[in-house]
Amino acid sequence: MQPYRLSPTAMRVLIYSYNYHPEPIGIAPLMTELAEGLAKRGHDVRVITGMPNYPQRQIYEEYRGKLYVTEERNGVKIQRSYVWIKPKPNLVDRILLDSSFVFTSFFQALKGWRPDIILLTVPPLPVCVPAALLSWLHNSPIVLNVQDILPEAAVHVGLIKNKAMIRVFEALEKFAYRTAHTISVIADGFVENLEGKGVPSSKITCIPNWVDTNFIRPLPKENNAFRITHHLEGKFVVTYSGNIALTQGLETVVEAAARLKHIPEIVFVIVGESKAVEKLKNYCKTCGADNVLLLPFQPREKLPEMLAAADVGLIVQKRNVVSFNMPSKTQVLLASGRPVIASVPDTGSAAKAIEKSRGGVVVAPENPEALANQILELYRNPEQAELLGKQGRQYAIDRYSFEQALNQYEALFEKVKDSASSVRTTYALSADKTGS
Repeated sequence: MQPYRLSPTAMRVLIYSYNYHPEPIGIAPLMTELAEGLAKRGHDVRVITGMPNYPQRQIYEEYRGKLYVTEERNGVKIQRSYVWIKPKPNLVDRILLDSSFVFTSFFQALKGWRPDIILLTVPPLPVCVPAALLSWLHNSPIVLNVQDILPEAAVHVGLIKNKAMIRVFEALEKFAYRTAHTISVIADGFVENLEGKGVPSSKITCIPNWVDTNFIRPLPKENNAFRITHHLEGKFVVTYSGNIALTQGLETVVEAAARLKHIPEIVFVIVGESKAVEKLKNYCKTCGADNVLLLPFQPREKLPEMLAAADVGLIVQKRNVVSFNMPSKTQVLLASGRPVIASVPDTGSAAKAIEKSRGGVVVAPENPEALANQILELYRNPEQAELLGKQGRQYAIDRYSFEQALNQYEALFEKVKDSASSVRTTYALSADKTGS
């Protein structure tokens, strides 16, 4: 493991992120690692976040009934606030969720030191409003971290259809870009999209999401506890782990499994949020896919072991997913040292990442036959599967290591801080001259 270096200039960094530890997937682990990595380098770090509720969409039991909670973990001060949440949110519930976090989080953000930098991660997009107000009050620049582009991505897959709501989100999007000092994006496709909307290229920097390659690493399949627990010894295991929602279309995986059930050695494992997994059970029965093992999310500390139990890892998207969408599991699967099959649009960021890494194969989305054929190809050619896994692992080390991303963010924050300080100094000198 590479030693953490101490930064020559300590900064006060406020991270505004709706999701954070102990939530197990999505942006939460990334923001947790970034915050703790900055703290280890000697920076003061505060995190403004909601009560943990993802992916169950229920506030975790120990946080229920509380308006505010302040904690400290691994050198990071975590300031949580109440959010309105329902397990099956409709449009009104989603508005109440975003509104509740916008309102309650702002008062938490006021409790503490003035930040040198505000890192705001979106979505949710409405959080740009309290962050901008905080930036104005403290004269602190915002680095806007864009994980997905709303409302465009949501409209594309039919999550938002109300025209008035779309206009509101479009206005918020413009406001977020305008009030940010710098915008960090996670894939090149985001850069093209933002430039097309008139955002100056000088304002945009691309820092891919990362993976802790010391934590996620190739491990042997032999004597693997996950395989033993779930009776997978001697099987060719095809694994999907992550969000099961409108943009994924896991039905494609189930249908591919049904096409391969005549080969008893091939087993599919789908790991996701318990309620979503329950819904897939009926579809498995409908398709006769009795070679699919459905499991709830595993504790994060068991993630390397679960990934190592796989012979193939899956990335799945529907064909209507916007091209810039980049699933965070991409880096994780590559780092695990297992070959990846990506059933995704071939023009998208995920497809480009897999192709560049040479760590996997891209097949047409929503095409169970193509997916089944590619799985069969790797099943019959273990040498090819092993080579893909090694190439993907090396690419993850070279391109997606956490230490590399941490260096980039730290350098970016220092640059933004110096730029903002220079502007403040120039303004002050100008004011003095005017006054004299």
